[in-house]
Amino acid sequence: MPVNPKAKLVEKILDLKSLEQKPTRDGYGLGLVQAGDENPDVAALCADLTESTRTEAFAKKYPERFVEMGVAEQNMASVAAGMSLVGKIPYITSYAMFSPGRNWEQMRTTICYNDANVKIIGSHAGVSVGPDGATHQAIEDIAITRPIPNMRVFAPCDAHEAKKITYAISKVYGPCYARFAREKTPVFTTEETPFEIGKAQVFWMEPGRPSIGGSGQAKPDVAIIACGPLLHNAILAAAELEKEGVTVRVLNAVSIKPMDEETIIQSAKDAGSVVTVEEHQVSGGMGSAVAEVLVKNYPVPMEFIGVQNRFGESGLPNELVDHFGMGVKHIVAAAKRVVTRK
Repeated sequence: MPVNPKAKLVEKILDLKSLEQKPTRDGYGLGLVQAGDENPDVAALCADLTESTRTEAFAKKYPERFVEMGVAEQNMASVAAGMSLVGKIPYITSYAMFSPGRNWEQMRTTICYNDANVKIIGSHAGVSVGPDGATHQAIEDIAITRPIPNMRVFAPCDAHEAKKITYAISKVYGPCYARFAREKTPVFTTEETPFEIGKAQVFWMEPGRPSIGGSGQAKPDVAIIACGPLLHNAILAAAELEKEGVTVRVLNAVSIKPMDEETIIQSAKDAGSVVTVEEHQVSGGMGSAVAEVLVKNYPVPMEFIGVQNRFGESGLPNELVDHFGMGVKHIVAAAKRVVTRK
């Protein structure tokens, strides 16, 4: 099985029944407490969703550093900007539809325009929110945060990576946005899996290639670049494709901005075709960021897996992922299509 050993992933990554299942928002709660334990300037603000966003543990441990803002996301962003300008490191949380959705202008003007050191956490992102339906399914949040100057944007693939991101952004100065999911999803990375802001990690390699850049080794037929919990679907798709003789490299593009342009360009050169996978509108999301990099540096045929210019719907999380064309079979089909266009 061509899992990259340097990624230090779980042993039975293809066995869904054996994998632990946790929502990525759990990782946020753990990472926030870790950041707060280390730095007394870390604070948390929430918009009446303390338990649901997993801010609760921090609020109980550090009540003097927690502010319940009520249903006032716009005010929350502005208050956090002020706190940061006097030396605090505030994390603000709500459902992603409301932050960064409802308070976008305050984020842009009071946080990013001032380069304020605020960490914006969007919970319940993607269609996998499920029965809450279109009004609560944030599938445009990457598109509205990524263009703002000074903003960094992240989409963790599981609860471990979510914890690492939450802690890591406390160490870098400036606005950051991280999106987290509501539903339980496979935990397939480990505490030892590398994470670095601005880096894409290779999780699945084409057979016979020990590392990117190795000379004289076989090259992949297609590179699949994914972010968020759907990265596990991308790995399952890679395994299916390998059985059919299509060799694959899978990248974890957790850092959407800044993006690891070097690794993405090299993978496009090696594979000659790219599929992007995200639980977000294909317009303006991670796939768009990849396309922007490649069109300037090394254009190749591309396919985009994501929501195709539609609003969400109510349903069970896994049913919705499949209904919107983001299941394993859809990734496999997209990879086969793009390989024929090389």
